[in-house]
Amino acid sequence: MRIGELAHRTGVPTRMLRYYEEQGLITPRRLDNGYREYDERLVARVHQIRGLLDSGIATRIIGDMLPCLTDTSGTVVADPDPQLRATLVEQRDKMIERITFLERNRDALTRYIGAMDSASTDTRSTSTTATSH
Repeated sequence: MRIGELAHRTGVPTRMLRYYEEQGLITPRRLDNGYREYDERLVARVHQIRGLLDSGIATRIIGDMLPCLTDTSGTVVADPDPQLRATLVEQRDKMIERITFLERNRDALTRYIGAMDSASTDTRSTSTTATSH
């Protein structure tokens, strides 16, 4: 697929996809005419990159994580960098905090929606009772 189709399917602008390519996060094939050809598997990769970026992880760290983005069970890190590990632990902990915050807000919204539904049901019951008397 061409870059425009990848952009359409992922919701990521073509300019950003080119940036991902510059950073080594995605690698399209080059056709004989010089055009880029993006594999189907890159749709999932771009979604994953976008999710990691939205979680606050920088592209340079995502680049280091690339070997384990698709399959963490078989990932072997030959020369682990202690500083990178510390950064990843910090990012993971921040992500956990954001997830907890989002879950609390989701639960609050659910309770509020439930209260609105109850009020709506109570209002309908009250108006039905009032009109039937």
